[in-house]
Amino acid sequence: MATSDALQAWGAYDRDDPFPVFAQVRDLGAVHPVTLADGHHAYLVVGFDEARRALNDPRLSKDMHAALASSDGVVAEGLPGPSFARHVLTVDPPDHTRLRRLLSAAFTPRRIEVLRPRVRELVDDLLDDIAARSPDQRVDLVRAFAFPLPFTVICELLGVPEPNRQPLGEGLQGMLVPTATPDEFAKAKLHSDVVVAMLEDLVASKQTAPDGALVSALISAREGDERLTTQELLSSIFQLIVAGHDTTASLIGNGMVALFRHSDQLTELRANPAKIASAVEELLRYDAPVPHATFRYTVEPLTYGDVTIPAGAQVLISLAAADRDGAQFDDPHALDIDRAQSRHLAFGYGIHFCLGAPLARMEAHIAFATLLRRFPEIRLAVPAEELHWGHGDGLVLRGLTELPVIPGPSLPRN
Repeated sequence: MATSDALQAWGAYDRDDPFPVFAQVRDLGAVHPVTLADGHHAYLVVGFDEARRALNDPRLSKDMHAALASSDGVVAEGLPGPSFARHVLTVDPPDHTRLRRLLSAAFTPRRIEVLRPRVRELVDDLLDDIAARSPDQRVDLVRAFAFPLPFTVICELLGVPEPNRQPLGEGLQGMLVPTATPDEFAKAKLHSDVVVAMLEDLVASKQTAPDGALVSALISAREGDERLTTQELLSSIFQLIVAGHDTTASLIGNGMVALFRHSDQLTELRANPAKIASAVEELLRYDAPVPHATFRYTVEPLTYGDVTIPAGAQVLISLAAADRDGAQFDDPHALDIDRAQSRHLAFGYGIHFCLGAPLARMEAHIAFATLLRRFPEIRLAVPAEELHWGHGDGLVLRGLTELPVIPGPSLPRN
């Protein structure tokens, strides 16, 4: 796709390899007016410095309800819809400050760290299942490992009962797909309705019989007389589930493909597993599971570089493009697990920095380290050119449809 065409249909580029278009657009400037694939007009930020500034600019509002009420020129929140759009990613201060404090009081570092032994156990259990097959049998690493690991972790963290997890997971997968036609949207909406009903039932059950899991903690979380409203509670649980499993699943899948495509880096990481932390940061920078930040629009005119964005305009911040900006990163299109510059934007920046970043990092460290140790000969089962990034909503989320691998001989768990 030509650069001019990409700017007129941003999001309609090749999702399997969007980085050439990102680079072409970035070479033309840090900020551009664009037309989104659904016809809405917006401004696109692709430069690192400008993206970092925009992510923490109070003149950029994230209040979805206010934007929809004031203009039809903005993109509405995706499924399940505006009624589930009252969480920390869709509000501004002072509501954001209040919600973030209430969530932080329940979603504590200690609660996350307590999960570490369980994450190790889940990783080994899933890899045991793969090891039980023939070493030369083709395995979909997304279905067998990358998806069930973070999904099970977030379900256990929230307190989702075991019998409800499979239908909830199927519902989430069914709704988090691109919908280009009315029929596709109707199908996704059916899955969305299932998810909504299950989350409403989950909250009702925890209100009746609280336990030590996160949903119960969110229900009881207070700051003075403040507590989460029902809409805020449901919205926050939905956002935690999506952010807590989908992005980590895509990080594992995207990261493994990046390593397969860069055999020297894969060899280096296998030989030096202590580099896993720096490797995960580089994989986040190189192929982020969230290529574009979530919804923002201007509450007053603002200028980035030589581009003035009018009030009431939607602004799309491309984290993936910014994280390959040559003005910030040396040789930005190279994967380098020893890269000293780790100031990427994959988790955002500023007051909306991802609350679950410590959990995602912990899961990714354990997942990559254990997978590469236990399967030292794992390789792609198909040419890399045949892989398809068909999971996600088209802009904010980007993950593999499947990741076929040949695991090879396995080693036992430690």
